[in-house]
Amino acid sequence: MDRTEADGAGVLDSGHAVMVHPAAALRVLSGANAGDSLPLPADSVSGDYYRLNDDARSETLTLELAQTGGAAGRVGAGSAIGKPGDPITLCGSLSLMAPDGDLVELLVLDSPGTGRLALPLAPLRQRTTYTLIDADRSPGPIRLAAMVTGAFARGTRIALEDGRQLAVEALEPGIRVITRDHGAQMLRWTGAVRLPAAGSFAPVTILPGVMGNPAPLVVSPYHRLFLYRRDARPVDGMAGLLVQARHLVDGQRIIQTEGGFVDYFSLVFDRHEVIYAEGVPCESLLVCPETLTRLPPALAEDLRRAFPGLDQRLNTGAILTSAFAPAPHRRSPASGSDE
Repeated sequence: MDRTEADGAGVLDSGHAVMVHPAAALRVLSGANAGDSLPLPADSVSGDYYRLNDDARSETLTLELAQTGGAAGRVGAGSAIGKPGDPITLCGSLSLMAPDGDLVELLVLDSPGTGRLALPLAPLRQRTTYTLIDADRSPGPIRLAAMVTGAFARGTRIALEDGRQLAVEALEPGIRVITRDHGAQMLRWTGAVRLPAAGSFAPVTILPGVMGNPAPLVVSPYHRLFLYRRDARPVDGMAGLLVQARHLVDGQRIIQTEGGFVDYFSLVFDRHEVIYAEGVPCESLLVCPETLTRLPPALAEDLRRAFPGLDQRLNTGAILTSAFAPAPHRRSPASGSDE
């Protein structure tokens, strides 16, 4: 990645094209800030309901990110909005949760030429009401690649069409993999990256038996696992949801371990799929502009070259029922049983 010097901003990491929404596109439906458009994190109140306008369209913002120094970054050349060179400030972040349990972290940016902007780090869906779970009011550097999503650690066995389970590093495009929703599907792309096993890159391990897995399942912390909700209640018509592995960590049977390096492998299909890793249903890599910003630059660039313009829709993990929806699923870390 090219680096340039910027007055007052230190070393800049250039070339990040991200998808953003203007503040007016994301409004508070109800709660303390009802009627407001994207409040600052300092003014946000947990429990408020947010919704993206039905006609909202994201715009491309090119960011040059500060690695050192004061400002968070600046608008880069080729940006569809803003003026190149204008400073970009990170005002903080919001954590929003959809009714199906999907958690979206959103950076709140500000710039003289664009005003306040919402930068989702995962797809923000229209016609979906989100609850504000948390607000980080601390400004700081913008770290788009501080998370890796949709990745399996070396040695993870993936279920194939013929019943075999093959280590993820041995998979090649063209092989057919079993999916939860669409039968056997052809693998289109694989990517690999070695990262320090620290912070947001530290892998999450589901120990044997916790989710019916005969061997440890090791995934990136932002990788979603499918959880089935057994009970049926008339809430939202779904009996399952995808949950990021980091939210399942209990320090006993599901752990996050730092130290050394980890090899992560990502799998891409024609659609965002739920596949079986060590017998546990997990997501494939979701390819869309929002999630590409969360990948290490080399991996993201390789994927952009392989699939220019590919924009997959999120598989929410929903199992539709005729009349009832389930209560939230909980798994007992001690026994691995459903509650």
